[in-house]
Amino acid sequence: MRFTLLMYYAEQGDTGMSEEEMAPWRDAFNRYARELDDAGVLVAAEVLQASTESATLTLRDNNRVNLVGPFLDTPEKLGGFFVIEAHDPAAALEWAEKCPAAQWGTLEIRPTAVSWSHDDGWHAPN
Repeated sequence: MRFTLLMYYAEQGDTGMSEEEMAPWRDAFNRYARELDDAGVLVAAEVLQASTESATLTLRDNNRVNLVGPFLDTPEKLGGFFVIEAHDPAAALEWAEKCPAAQWGTLEIRPTAVSWSHDDGWHAPN
């Protein structure tokens, strides 16, 4: 089964942490990503730019509405994600518990419903 570990946390500018204080966390994320990769469960991982760089899009009656900045003004923002393959939800939860972001943010563990690939189009992931 494929799961996405969505990481919600305060953005660096909102944490009050310096670059030096963030260094051990970056190292922890590097170790975590390597552990996922070495275990053969990592599909993808992305760290997102600050929410101030985001835009949201809504179409209503074919009219486009763009809102610059985060859609919700909350203390925790979607900061990145890992897509992993796990045998079941319990295994995905075990991997999530190892994620450094769980120490100071919130992780949402969500199973994938369908995936897109060039060869197969939309399909249920194995």
